[in-house]
Amino acid sequence: MKATLNRIAAVTAIEIRLSVRNRWVALSTLILVLFALALAFLGSGPAGASKVGALTLTAASLATLSVYLIPLIALLLSYETIAGEVERSTLPLVLATPVRRFEVLTGKFVGHLSVLTLAIVVGYSIAALAVVAVHGADLHGALAWARLIATGVLLGAVFVAIGILVSASTARVGTAAALLVGIWLVLIVLYDLALLAGLIVDDGGFFTKSLFPALVIANPGDAFRLYNLAALEGSAPVAGIDGLARSLPFPPSLALAALAAWLAAMIAAGLWRFQKVRP
Repeated sequence: MKATLNRIAAVTAIEIRLSVRNRWVALSTLILVLFALALAFLGSGPAGASKVGALTLTAASLATLSVYLIPLIALLLSYETIAGEVERSTLPLVLATPVRRFEVLTGKFVGHLSVLTLAIVVGYSIAALAVVAVHGADLHGALAWARLIATGVLLGAVFVAIGILVSASTARVGTAAALLVGIWLVLIVLYDLALLAGLIVDDGGFFTKSLFPALVIANPGDAFRLYNLAALEGSAPVAGIDGLARSLPFPPSLALAALAAWLAAMIAAGLWRFQKVRP
């Protein structure tokens, strides 16, 4: 067991060093800091008028922005995990060492997730401290930010696992990148547009009452966003599909369970697919 953990830790360390060398750590953190700060000070203006704390209001806004940014960064970190090794013909060298395939994949997953976690924690913490310095702190807002960071890491883990699965399913980095861009567009952008179109066409019928709640929870991005919005207990104003979905009678824990199920399924699928990759 100790030898297995040591081998996983070695692969993890290599992935982190590569990310640092390729500027992924600095770039990911900078992107999240800039967007979080911009949203913090542009979105916290109505806090006084709505009698909602600036921290809480900003957390609600970031819950929506994070759905777009965190999955995209996670996919950019992981798209060449296996395909890059195959394309550069370095995978046979890796597998020739006394390291098993599940250890390689686990180490790569943990390495990419560590980089993403650092970016999320540092980026969002800087934005939160800036909001506190200007508007002051409150307990509800601090809890909302803690939930946002923790569930943001979970959302990122899901998309890192998706990236690894796709990377293990193709031998070309360019193909993996194209597939993952398509997956990001479908899950993050087009999915919600399709739901909104369904609501408009259905006009309160079977789709709205029966299918819509299940379809919202089934999407990892929506599950993340709705958990954070539902946990605010109606204190922060939201509109559009978020407002409709937040009124659904489901416990927030169901959204977390959906994210956990996605993560388990993607990791299992990635391990299964990597076992079939020929070095």
